[in-house]
Amino acid sequence: MTTRVPSPFRWMTRLLPGVALTLCLAACGTAPVASTGTPLPFEQAIEVAADNLAGQIKKSAGLLGRLNKRAAVLDPTLDASSGQQTAATQQLDRALAARLARDGGSLEVLPFESANLAKAPLLLTGTLTRAQGNFLLNLALVDIRAGEVLGQSSAVVRKEGVDMNPLPYYRDSPVLMKDKVVDGYVRTSATPVGQKADAAYLERIAAATLINDATTLYNAARYREALGQYRSALATPAGDQIRALNGVYISAVKLGLTAEAEEAFGRLVAYGIAYNSLGMKFLFNPGSTEFWSDPKVSGAYGMWLRQIARQAGATRVCMDIVGHTSATGSEAANDSLSLRRAAFIKQRLNAESPEVARRTRTQGMGARQNIVGTGTDDVVDAPDRRVEFAIVECAK
Repeated sequence: MTTRVPSPFRWMTRLLPGVALTLCLAACGTAPVASTGTPLPFEQAIEVAADNLAGQIKKSAGLLGRLNKRAAVLDPTLDASSGQQTAATQQLDRALAARLARDGGSLEVLPFESANLAKAPLLLTGTLTRAQGNFLLNLALVDIRAGEVLGQSSAVVRKEGVDMNPLPYYRDSPVLMKDKVVDGYVRTSATPVGQKADAAYLERIAAATLINDATTLYNAARYREALGQYRSALATPAGDQIRALNGVYISAVKLGLTAEAEEAFGRLVAYGIAYNSLGMKFLFNPGSTEFWSDPKVSGAYGMWLRQIARQAGATRVCMDIVGHTSATGSEAANDSLSLRRAAFIKQRLNAESPEVARRTRTQGMGARQNIVGTGTDDVVDAPDRRVEFAIVECAK
């Protein structure tokens, strides 16, 4: 059996050596602005990246003025490794908008809303990616209509003071926020000037504004309003996205809507299977194969497994059940623990559907495929302590 799980971020760790802080607007042909690539404090790195962007915009202000391209919507920045919004990405959003708007600014940064998307021809994206003990900050400016990256800027950020605690929506999510839309956003933020932004991401940008509105409501504990917005997003042609499906599930859970929550979770699992990978945040008691003792955390795990068995049975897929651990502990201990946890999940699946269990095999990856890698064993590195269902080809 061969795995078809995408790994879109592995190449990004090669960017740090000799990284240059560059930006060029394709229309003006300005030469890149180089830097030493020295890691900077977070606030300073944001300022440097934003100032380089602003400098390039000012040099081409005449052209931008003729094209009426001085307004850009900011699609909230992400942690590229996990697909999450965090305290640090929120800080980046605020600082980036403020820096570009100072002294009248050469670029008006607008909130990520449907009305603004309809009138602003430019799109601003950004990511933070863990790399070699620090972070790589990427910014991109995109011509929405042409689908082309007009500017791209990068800077290295010191890890100290970068708060990667996820916002409530992502903290409460049972799955990793990875699909072709999120992956496309990350790729766009690192795309060189003059090349096309990711098509799958841009095609779904209108629905993404509705999802963002709903997520803002969820983070403010306005769960009923959030649920309505997530439902509205799903009803649009491009709304079938993991963030919308996940939003319906976690909002329904908060409101005690058990039947709707399970139906939404089933759709979430089916979506992951179609994407060839489903990363579940099963939490275990430290060093054991027992689920986390607090039923507020693990009470839904039985339903999760029931839906995984049901959806996998309906599609007759074969799966690798891959256990992962955080970076704490020895390599041998982590390998053993991750394999035992994968075997435990297979055992639970077997109780739900022996037929599905027969089409699975287990692997233990230890900490070798950490997404976060902090080893803090808290909510920040919860994605590292996941059990992943990787869709593979069935044996002949």
